[in-house]
Amino acid sequence: MVNCIWIKQISKEDIPLVGGKAANLGEIAKNNFPVPGGFVVTAEAYKLFLDKTGIQKEINQILEKTDISNTDQLKSSSEKIQNLVLSAEMPTEIKLDVQKYYKNINTGTGITTLPAKAANLINIGRDLPFIAARSSATAEDLPEASFAGQQATYLNVKGQDNVVKAVHQCWASLYTARAIYYRETNNFEHAKVYIAVVIQKMVNSEKSGVMFTIDPVTNDETKIIIEAGFGLGDAIVSGAISPNRYVVDKNKWLIMDKKMPGQDWMFTRDINTGRTKKQALSDDKSKKQVLTDGEIIALAKLSRKIEKHYGNPQDIEYAIENNRLYIVQTRAVTTQKKVEEVKEIVKEKIEGEVILKGLSASPGVGIGNVKLVHGLEDLNKIEKNDVLVTKMTNPDMVPAMEKASAIVTDEGGSTCHAAIVSRELGVPAVVGTEKATEILEENKIISVDGSSGKIYSGKVEVEEPKEEITVEDMNIDTVTKIKVNVDLPQALERAKATNPDGVGLVRLEFMIAEKGVHPAKYIRDGRQQEYTDFLAFRLKNIAESFEGKPVWVRTSDIRSDEYRELEGGNIDDKESNPMMGWHAIRRSLDEKGILKAELNAIKKLREEGINNISVMLPMVTHVNQVNKTKEIMADLGLDCDLGIMVETPAAVEIISDLANTGIKFASIGSNDLTQFVLAVDRNNAKVQNLYNELHPAVLKQIKRVIKNCKKLGVKSSICGQAGSNPEMVKKLVSFGIDSISANIDAVGKIRKVVSDEEKRILLDIARNN
Repeated sequence: MVNCIWIKQISKEDIPLVGGKAANLGEIAKNNFPVPGGFVVTAEAYKLFLDKTGIQKEINQILEKTDISNTDQLKSSSEKIQNLVLSAEMPTEIKLDVQKYYKNINTGTGITTLPAKAANLINIGRDLPFIAARSSATAEDLPEASFAGQQATYLNVKGQDNVVKAVHQCWASLYTARAIYYRETNNFEHAKVYIAVVIQKMVNSEKSGVMFTIDPVTNDETKIIIEAGFGLGDAIVSGAISPNRYVVDKNKWLIMDKKMPGQDWMFTRDINTGRTKKQALSDDKSKKQVLTDGEIIALAKLSRKIEKHYGNPQDIEYAIENNRLYIVQTRAVTTQKKVEEVKEIVKEKIEGEVILKGLSASPGVGIGNVKLVHGLEDLNKIEKNDVLVTKMTNPDMVPAMEKASAIVTDEGGSTCHAAIVSRELGVPAVVGTEKATEILEENKIISVDGSSGKIYSGKVEVEEPKEEITVEDMNIDTVTKIKVNVDLPQALERAKATNPDGVGLVRLEFMIAEKGVHPAKYIRDGRQQEYTDFLAFRLKNIAESFEGKPVWVRTSDIRSDEYRELEGGNIDDKESNPMMGWHAIRRSLDEKGILKAELNAIKKLREEGINNISVMLPMVTHVNQVNKTKEIMADLGLDCDLGIMVETPAAVEIISDLANTGIKFASIGSNDLTQFVLAVDRNNAKVQNLYNELHPAVLKQIKRVIKNCKKLGVKSSICGQAGSNPEMVKKLVSFGIDSISANIDAVGKIRKVVSDEEKRILLDIARNN
């Protein structure tokens, strides 16, 4: 039984003994990276504590009766268990071992390899030093799962009794509400997850921060991202300040970009009390670049060495005191989807002040801290349950949008990018506020009602519209097929739960944005197969999820304003009117390598026996666009149904000619069709009052498409926002449309509307007869 062990005696294989965080620290300390000295109170010590006290059985009983989806119940159980742990007596042998190691922390055994004379910088001497006590669970900072921040950390702790107390408090933090929720949703058995505690000499940082050896948003492995702030690192990690952000080219060791928003205060140790305090910064220092250029490059090179040692990208925390650099944590950068965190927000029943109004874009209520996003460089500051506020979202923002509790934009209408993606992700959104980025303050709490378009100051209880759709409604049989729009893997389970008759729209560009590489770059670099394989991998998951049901995949529609910042995109390609510019099938036929790679992805799946995928062409305006695509498909040996999007008056006018090319289906893209018929930019909030899918001119266009398709044996459908509008759906059914593809959150409602409308039509016919 090992109760305590020096950090330098640990390696990365020791996770069962010391947890992920400590194992990583020991690994880099053994390999002569600069780590503050200290020791670890092991997981075996925690197990001994459980054995001696016998409290595990009672803990298990509390957890078995806990419904983690009930926030109040989860919090109550968490408090009960933590109080149970804290009230149980720590075994004497553990207490004595902790005190003995702490008293010897200044000896050679307790010092890791540090730069020359560094010992004097962190209180190594006769007096016992301040320490940081950091929890290190055996299901934390793993290569495949980085459940960071689940347990407690205590800074500036000094004295034998206080160190023992900090260890005991860290043990209790294994059962925070958040930690319980994470383990439950990730299938970690509570009784098999143990906790160790890292005791390290405290670095009273003058500067500190976090660095990633890969861009964590775009996964660009050529970049190192460094965030820095004055004082202790807790201000950055907690999101209390907006740090300096530096981007370093990993190959050339050049600083590519700097963002320095300014810092008004910092956390530091109070020399009188020894406690952490908040200290104001002078005007000069608050505006100063935190790290010198030399420090930035030195940090970048050190992070690269750590990455090479592990063989995978790292998320590293560092601290600088008296010009000496220390690594206080490293862990793998994981790309798995983070589990939904527990919302620990208690809604107050108060009459909230409406501070802003916009257009309802995605229903629901979201509460959180405002995070202003002025550019892609700001995305890293979005934490779970923040409110993302920006001028207008773009595809690069999807990972951050997924984390947000709500989304607010200055621009856009109900069919803009922010609205479409928010609805698919199930995140409340208000768009077209015109001035959100001007009047909403960073880190202020607001409540966003995506159903009404209202934004409130503070935490406000907003009564959400009651959902009247039942499971029975989801299973109603209708003559008109009810499909779903789905693109993002994050939304796949929600889409399947709606029990649709198929998928009426899969947009490749959302997958492309997630990968972060422009399709044109794959072709220029001779990496067509890589692009094909990536798309096939993504599409396979969707197709298999809807086995036996049709899945219509739209070839890429890469608009220059939304996608030019992808790797390989042309940032200088600023078309005066991207909506009507070089994109969709017109670009794909100009750059045939892109189209061929996308068609080959579908061919690859069909060769694997996945036969429910069909091809759909966006923004068709000429018959020869269909014929040329058919020729390419024939050359590639791809035999599947081909359809088109009807998004322009031109396509409506020649719908019979297009139908005679041999297409099997035509899907009305109501978002673009409405804007082109009415000459209303759907991204411009100022003219949204004129944007109306039910305008007589739009309805006449839609009716004409359905009528001519039916006459020529071509299936008609709709996949724009209009397909989620009950009033529009009633008209579509009366026009005789074959299928309607709705947003995920609207499928159940639309199925019920369609059923009622079909019954009404039959009843009218019966009465007339």
